[in-house]
Amino acid sequence: MKPRPDFGELSLSRPLEPAMLARFSAGPVRTLDEYQQSMALRAAVYMAEQDCPYEEEYDGNDFSCTHFLVREGTRPAGTCRVRWFADFAKIERSTILPAYRGTPALRVLMAEACEVISRKGYRVALAQIQSRLWPVWSRVFRCRIVTGRARFAFSDFDYCEMEIPIAPHPQALTIRADPFQIIRPEGAWDEPGVLDRSASRLGDAA
Repeated sequence: MKPRPDFGELSLSRPLEPAMLARFSAGPVRTLDEYQQSMALRAAVYMAEQDCPYEEEYDGNDFSCTHFLVREGTRPAGTCRVRWFADFAKIERSTILPAYRGTPALRVLMAEACEVISRKGYRVALAQIQSRLWPVWSRVFRCRIVTGRARFAFSDFDYCEMEIPIAPHPQALTIRADPFQIIRPEGAWDEPGVLDRSASRLGDAA
């Protein structure tokens, strides 16, 4: 997992400290094992702790988004997912195990998610948060409650909308980015991937 987000931290209420990043690491989900960890974390929190029905928690959007994990060492501590729309990203299903609440795990997770959002060229993220958790989120992000919008409820909780500014990334990906960069794994756009290495076969065959 990527050791340190940079521009993603600019969406936080205050920067991450080295000790936080020494304890926790976060990154996009790229394997089936990581995906299963993310789903298990959500089951532990939303289904077991908040009594959310299965069909409401796994809502049909888990194959059309990017999942993220935060870990302490090798132990999964939390997860979230980001869905992508034309001019905004939506952060949702943010989950931290009870043992890690009050630790930097949530901040490290959100910094990494915002780093990827920024690198993809987005300038704003939306989150639908349980209204009771606004004090928590307002300490994590530089953010605001969207005004002029009615609060709403689903799965037995009241919700409101939160808007998070995303810092412009100087290396934001564009349609004219290097073709190999575009096909590398999510969040690892600056590291040669398996398809970069496959290109050498053409030279070997010449």
